[in-house]
Amino acid sequence: MRAFSMQWKLKAKIQNIVSYLPKAASYNAYYWIQRHFGGLRRVNPLKALIGGIETWKRIKSQDRSPSGKVFFEVGTGRIPLVPLAYWLMGAEGTISIDLNPYLKEELIAESLRYISENEGEVLKLFGSLLDNDRFNSLLNFTKKTSFSTTEFLNLCQTSYIAPGDAADTRLPDNSIDFHTSYTVFEHIPIDILREIIGEGNRIIRKNGLFVHRIDYSDHFSHSDKSISAINFLQYGDDEWQKYAGNRYMYMNRLRHDDFIILFESAGHRILGS
Repeated sequence: MRAFSMQWKLKAKIQNIVSYLPKAASYNAYYWIQRHFGGLRRVNPLKALIGGIETWKRIKSQDRSPSGKVFFEVGTGRIPLVPLAYWLMGAEGTISIDLNPYLKEELIAESLRYISENEGEVLKLFGSLLDNDRFNSLLNFTKKTSFSTTEFLNLCQTSYIAPGDAADTRLPDNSIDFHTSYTVFEHIPIDILREIIGEGNRIIRKNGLFVHRIDYSDHFSHSDKSISAINFLQYGDDEWQKYAGNRYMYMNRLRHDDFIILFESAGHRILGS
């Protein structure tokens, strides 16, 4: 399939126009655009699975055992692949929360089909971290003639909450072991991030960890190779808001030091970055 490149200002204009539509129509229109012209034209679950594996390894590097533990994920996205990775490595389960109900059954089914058709590649990816019994259960699930998102979520012990608020989860105190996200925190305003971390402090157990993968790059540079990864830093807040102030491409443009200050101000000690 040929690569499709779009000039970033045109992409920003399209996203802004779509964001003005009524919510349901906006979601459907943006999904159609992504499916036909964007990153959802062909589904490859490996990147997100790797994200889950990296988080798991970071936890183990702190001499903590993720097996049999409860994960909390901020930002499920279209496909719950990170929770799937956690489950395949032995997690008790994942509570995955998203502000927007983006989950798409056809994308989940395509991801599972990819895993089934590329079994060797997936086995190599997980290596010794993989729970083989669970992986075989997943492969058997993909052979079913009909697909059900609910059955899939039940299989991988994922509780999906959307629309949901990671800053007000309604979960009990001390109910999770690991508070995680994968390239999500860069899309959330700093004031809300403070609230999310504060809520995380309430729901996490005493020896829990916060593990968050943050992409500091200008996301427009992912599809427009004519601009740099820090292109967005040249714009003032008001001007940048005109380009990416919508629900589909909001970026807070916080830098690494900003996040360190954010976590430390919430009482956290940085163990690795």
